[in-house]
Amino acid sequence: MKNSSQQLIPRFNAVERAIHWAVAITFVYATLSGLSLWSRKLYWIAGVLGGGVTVRAMHPLISVLFVLAFGRLFLKWRREMVLDADDRTWLRYSYKYALKDDAGLPEVGKYNGGQKMQFWAQAALAVVLLCSGTVLWFPEYMPRTLRLAAVLIHPAAALAAMGGIIVHVYMGTAAVPGSLKAMIRGVVTRRWAAAHHPKWLRNLPQP
Repeated sequence: MKNSSQQLIPRFNAVERAIHWAVAITFVYATLSGLSLWSRKLYWIAGVLGGGVTVRAMHPLISVLFVLAFGRLFLKWRREMVLDADDRTWLRYSYKYALKDDAGLPEVGKYNGGQKMQFWAQAALAVVLLCSGTVLWFPEYMPRTLRLAAVLIHPAAALAAMGGIIVHVYMGTAAVPGSLKAMIRGVVTRRWAAAHHPKWLRNLPQP
């Protein structure tokens, strides 16, 4: 018989996982294709993705799919991502979490303050990328000032989004082992939940 600490607990359902991976895949394509169009030194990436003509056509289309997928995820998770008093305290002392020192940190619910801030930051950046990208997609219909602003804003927002995703991937793999498995299989062990999200575990309906 399994030890109770190894009991599996549902964390993400199939719909959440499917939408999350749709967001991830479209983000990776949009990032790589965008980098290939941004710098001549990175244009070789376009060859891997099917060539320059293909990339120029697909980058905006896949980017729109990314925004749509993220929008669906936003509608599903937005209530769970509202910051509360514990989250704000957690964020003030988040450096302790980075040092694997939980002393003085409030108990974490389904998502910690860092995960919630990541969610809202990526949502805001997705809107900025969509708006600035639309200007660059249809430059002939846009005033010159708007085009010049978009040339600066779009890559800056993209770099900020990439930085956030790099942190997200690191936290979900190396920093907190088991997080990636939860998004693949949809379940976590009771021990993992107790260690990383004890308030969420305590509030789960009892079988």
